[in-house]
Amino acid sequence: MRRLIDLTRPLVAVPEDAFPPALRPLYRILAPTIDFVDHKRGAAIMCQLFNCTTEDLPEGEGWAEDDISISSHLGTHVDAPWHTGSKTAGQPAKTIDQIPLEDLFCDGVVLDVTHKKCTAQPITIDDLQKALAKINYSIKPGDAVMLHTDHDKFELTDPARYTYPGMTRESTLWLAGQGAKVAGTDALGWDRPFAVMIAEFQKTRRKESIWDAHYACRDVELYVVQQLVNLDKLPPHGFQVCFFPILLVGASAAPARVVAFVDS
Repeated sequence: MRRLIDLTRPLVAVPEDAFPPALRPLYRILAPTIDFVDHKRGAAIMCQLFNCTTEDLPEGEGWAEDDISISSHLGTHVDAPWHTGSKTAGQPAKTIDQIPLEDLFCDGVVLDVTHKKCTAQPITIDDLQKALAKINYSIKPGDAVMLHTDHDKFELTDPARYTYPGMTRESTLWLAGQGAKVAGTDALGWDRPFAVMIAEFQKTRRKESIWDAHYACRDVELYVVQQLVNLDKLPPHGFQVCFFPILLVGASAAPARVVAFVDS
């Protein structure tokens, strides 16, 4: 018996003014803008299209449809190598449509880093090694390694959701060096929170503080997946997971339906 576990964050329209002011600059990658065209408006469209009246439609209803405005990095999404630069390890970087589906259907591994929940601290190589030792697992080539921070449990409008722990250049390169092909997190971002990185850069002026975990993917091909959910429902390993993004030609990322296949 195989169970399907949805790891995809539902995309719900949230009014921008519901977010604390400090979070509003991130609004476009947090919530979609949706114009719900109901059956009455759909009827007007159909009457114009068919040159008919509402009396010609069942109960006077037309179709429903929705006009949606989203960022390619909204919700649960796969980052293409193109997101971090035009080249990866000296070769042309792939856009989202150029990633082979075979690379996105993987054996999955979940690493528990919840001890750093709400700290905004870096997830270090030592953290990863201890999490692997705890589940007695060694990463193998092609694995999808997903970090369970537990930050998917906070509401989008809760400032605590934005205090997630994040990866660094060193820990990202280490993960890729162990063989990981996909690297995911249930946090909103792969790096440390932007507020932390910005404050560090303003204090030190060290360019290495800027988006270092993402920029590590300029050196190695690693597909980063952010804003996963339900990692706590998965076993540590022994399952498969697919990360299938919308086929947006030329894009740097795309929202994806991410599903785990777990044998009962």
